[in-house]
Amino acid sequence: MVPEAEGPEDRKPQSDEAHSAFTPPPGVGQPDVPEEDHPSSEFAVPAGIGTEGPAEPEGSAFAPPRTYSAKSSPPAFTPAHGIPAVRLTKDAPWQDRMRAMLRIPVGERPVPEAVQRTEEGGPAVPRVLDLTLRIGELLLAGGEGAEDVEAAMFAISRSYGLDRCEPTVTFTLLSITYQPSLVDDPVTANRTVRRRGTDYTRLAAVYRLVQDISSEEIDVSLEEAYRRLAEIRRNRHPYPGWTLTLAGGLLAGAASVLVGGDVLVFLAAAVSAMLGDRLAWLCAGRGLPEFYQFVAAAMPSAAMGVALTLSPLDVRASAVITGGLFALIPGRALVSGVQDGLTGFYITAAARLLEVGYLVVGIVIGVLSVLYLGLALDAGLNPETAIHSVERPVIQTLAAMALSLCFAVMLQQERDTVLLVTLNGGVAWVVYGALADTANVPPVAATAAAAGLVGLFGQVLSRYRFASALPYVTAAIGPLLPGSATYFGLLEIARNDLNAGLASLSKAAALALAIAIGVNLGGEISRLFLRVPGAEGPPARRAAKRTRGF
Repeated sequence: MVPEAEGPEDRKPQSDEAHSAFTPPPGVGQPDVPEEDHPSSEFAVPAGIGTEGPAEPEGSAFAPPRTYSAKSSPPAFTPAHGIPAVRLTKDAPWQDRMRAMLRIPVGERPVPEAVQRTEEGGPAVPRVLDLTLRIGELLLAGGEGAEDVEAAMFAISRSYGLDRCEPTVTFTLLSITYQPSLVDDPVTANRTVRRRGTDYTRLAAVYRLVQDISSEEIDVSLEEAYRRLAEIRRNRHPYPGWTLTLAGGLLAGAASVLVGGDVLVFLAAAVSAMLGDRLAWLCAGRGLPEFYQFVAAAMPSAAMGVALTLSPLDVRASAVITGGLFALIPGRALVSGVQDGLTGFYITAAARLLEVGYLVVGIVIGVLSVLYLGLALDAGLNPETAIHSVERPVIQTLAAMALSLCFAVMLQQERDTVLLVTLNGGVAWVVYGALADTANVPPVAATAAAAGLVGLFGQVLSRYRFASALPYVTAAIGPLLPGSATYFGLLEIARNDLNAGLASLSKAAALALAIAIGVNLGGEISRLFLRVPGAEGPPARRAAKRTRGF
């Protein structure tokens, strides 16, 4: 048969699939699709190897508990119902609210409501950070604890709408980092504290500025905050220099009466302390470091004690030297250093305690150099003289209050706080005397109890007045400072009795630590159990993370 001629429809070109190299030729069947039971992927587990890991031994830290089940495992990410919102009462002082906020991770902090007005384009980030650092610098230079400085810096930045901020405080360096979101670059600013001075009036003014910025009822723009900060910096000290010198002399005289001195001892201690203060100012004017200033300030009191011993007068020379030491022991730096250590700021605490150690060594060198000279001149220095050989409760209580009053003046406190801190110091000495002399409680425990009461009252006063606790605490612990134990330890070392000297100095160190820990514990107790004015209950404050090696 003759094949039929192909039509135009039969001669049209075939598709590209007809010419594909993978298309089977005519007459060959389509191959079967291979089974996927045994894939040859490079990610497949080879035959003979199980997917389960080796069983962990019983009691291993990496072994899952027996009650663990993959089906009922806890959620690895944010649960469907969300993370519970953190609620902070607005009636609490800003210190408590900011401390609680700093202990919360950044991602879990509640969204802030900007308290102060900002520009239309949002807060001026560089200016807010600069204002925050300048306020933190004044607080840290004034002796405030690192935790309170961080709380103040966080309160400033949060009030102006910068919520994702992380302030960091060390002994001389302040830094703050702000990151708008997880995809934006962070902005970091630093500031170094070059000079530190004691002026609690300036410290109180800074606290009032932070309180006004954190308050919703008061409108404080950035320009107004800068203006008030400049006024605080330019503000003169409330007491002139001659008043501070006179207060230092009266402090030493009151301390000498506190340990059993009479009128002559009071005058000798006051005159020697004022000479030491002027000598220290002379060294400071010549640019000598603070270590040498303390060496120079400790020498006149020791020299006066040696001179009275060599004289025919029947006086307690040990009381004169002890009174001079009361005016020099750095109790403020000691309390701040121990407080930083207890609140987790170990670098700042180590630096502050090292500073205290250097200043104490300077006092030791100044006193020992004079005592060695006195022993070479056959001065009848008697280390067996007991500090409380003369019990005069009324006179000693008045002396303790006068000591706290002079200490408050030397710290440049506001005049309306001087009376309160004077009463607080008198209460501290009464509690110490009742425990140590009447109840026969060991001196370290009695000192810790009295210091705890001082910290409790100081924290209550600061919380009710929305101010710093330092003006109400530092001067009140003056009567509790270990001046006599320090002197007797130095005298024993000068007499080549190292064992007795080191034992007395160890007692002085224990008393100093008891003061610092008691003050901090009293403040923490007030935060835990005392109600805030106007609040329904104590504010929530998360504890610090445990650091027992993990």
